[in-house]
Parts: sequence; structure tokens; C-alpha cells
Amino acid sequence: MSALFEPYTLRSLTLPNRVWMAPMCQYSAEASGPDAGAPHDWHVVHYGARAAGGTGLVLVEATAVSPEGRISAADLGIWNDRQTDAFRRITAFLAGQGTVPGIQLAHAGRKASTGRPWLGGGPVPAGDAEGWQPVAPSPLPFDEGHTTPAELGAEDIRQVVGQFADAARRALDAGFRVVEIHGAHGYLIGEFLSPHSNRRTDSYGGSFENRIRFALEVVDAVRAVWPEELPLFFRISATDWLTENADDPREGWTADDTVRFAHELRAHGVDLLDVSTGGLAPKARIPVEPGYQVPFAERVRKETGLPVAAVGLITDPVQAEKIVADGSADAVLLGRELLRDPYFARNAARALGGDVRAPEPYGYAV
Repeated sequence: MSALFEPYTLRSLTLPNRVWMAPMCQYSAEASGPDAGAPHDWHVVHYGARAAGGTGLVLVEATAVSPEGRISAADLGIWNDRQTDAFRRITAFLAGQGTVPGIQLAHAGRKASTGRPWLGGGPVPAGDAEGWQPVAPSPLPFDEGHTTPAELGAEDIRQVVGQFADAARRALDAGFRVVEIHGAHGYLIGEFLSPHSNRRTDSYGGSFENRIRFALEVVDAVRAVWPEELPLFFRISATDWLTENADDPREGWTADDTVRFAHELRAHGVDLLDVSTGGLAPKARIPVEPGYQVPFAERVRKETGLPVAAVGLITDPVQAEKIVADGSADAVLLGRELLRDPYFARNAARALGGDVRAPEPYGYAV
């Protein structure tokens, strides 16, 4: 049998295959009013199509734990009852297709308050109707032209930790079976991890132990409210491509840091590491090529024993099969390829001799 289509069990949850959908922002929620941040028809069809296509796990895009935690005003959120109720339509459909519904909980930190990508995606000032004051571990703007974020105080940090826990409670109530904490791509948790963006001198900055403190507090708070029988994921940028680039004098987060941190995450109840890279520093040189992030996932898996999912320019069924069959990762997370082909899993199963559940109305055609 194809390794890609073997079921995979984490805690008491069995996922039907190893073809999973990576979180990808749609920037399509209402930006204001009573339905701000709530999913609607677009999200139902978008995620539902991938479930009908046989995807084993659908991770809903970065979903903000607070209004100021959104990347843009058009991001999804899960900080109120209206949003929670709206997500139930999606989770019910996914589960009905045999797909596990998951959600990524996020706070954008200093990269918050930007526009929709197809409108330029630049920073939106706090005085604008769709802008606000970003926050961060240190008052360092992401790039030229970006608003200088407000530095989080100790009480502010405790509040954000609580927001992640509240969001996890809501996610469970909404019907999600997997929660992923977004600690990658230069958003708030990743900003605390890297010395490039964290210049604090208190217990949340300086040493490696201090810089990972906020992340572990979030993990502990979420794990405390997330059922013991359900898995918790964490997305990491294995490197921000600074220290590991000899031509870049900036100090950053490294692959060695990721392995060290993965041991801590495992001890704190994280069940799988979703391994990405980059996103923290503008103008970082990233050597992008097919599967370029897979070696980072493989290293974490081999050196820590923590299950991993690989992501990044995985576009071909044979490529995906090899990643899982060779033990480089326990699953693959597909991003843009699933935007191009919602039926990737079904097509891959046909090519590799695997099997996926077909929607009953489609049964005669597959």
C-alpha cells in the first residue's frame, strides 16, 4: 500500500491519510461589523472542496485569537461566539466527508495591520478604518514603512496567553479536532523566539530559555484546555535564514535552535511539529527549490522523535510519497498545489495505488 495513504494516529485521533492541507490565508472575511472575522460561503466552499477531494486533514488558515492579532482586517478570527458558531458549518461538512477538521491559532504581532495581498498588502496605519496599533516583543518595525509596534508588557503577555487558551476552547466547541499554534513566519510567537526581533532584557528576552518562554506558556495554556485525547500541533520556522546565511550579518533563529526547542515542545505536550521556514526578516535570502524545507523536518524527526509534517513546494504525488516512505516526515502539508488542484489526494491515490473515501454522489465516477 502507498505510504501516503496509510492512516496515521496521534493520541486517540486517526487521520485517514498523510495528505494534509496547510493553512493558507484567504483574506476574505468581513473586515468590520457583527460578522467581522467569521467564515462565510467562500470558506465553506474553499475548505469543503479539499475535503471532497480526499484530503486527510484540513488545517484552516491562520485564525486570529484577538482583533489586533489579525494580519489584515479581512482575516478569520475566533474570539467571539458569532465566529465560533459560523465555523460549525465548515467542521460539520469536513467531518462528514471523512476529513479531520483542524485550525491554526495565530497572532500576527508586528506584522499585523496590513492590507489584502491583491491590493498591495502594505502596512495600514492605525488611524485607517482597517488599521490598528501592532504589538511585539520589542518596538522594532518589521520593515521600512511599517508601524513601530508597541512593546508588550508582562500583563499584556499574560493576556495574549489567555487569548490563545480561549481560542482553543472555542475551536473545540466549533468542532475542530486538531489545533495548531502558529509559531512561524515572523508572527508574534516567532518574534519572541528570534534574537533578530526580540531585544528584551527581562525574562522573555536574551537567552534561548527566555526567548522560548512565551511560546511554551502558550503551549501550556492551550494544552490545559485542549482534550487529552486530541493532538496539538505547533508550526515553526526552522530557520529565518539569517545566521545560516554566511552573507547575512543579522543574527536569527537557526535549525539547531529548532531541534533544541522541539525537545521542549514534546515535553510540553505538542504532538507534531509543522516545519516551515522564513518570514521573520525582510530581504532574507531563501534558497527556494522543490522540497527545500523537508531536510529541516527530517532532522527534527530523527534527532527528537517528535512527529513532523513537511511543507514547501511539494507538488507531485511521487515526491510526496517518497517523503513519507523514506521517513523524512510523517505527513506532507500541501499549500499552493491544493489551491491549484483540490483533488490532489484523489489523483495521487489513483497514481500510487492508494485509496481515499469518495463522496457518495461521486462514487460512480471514481
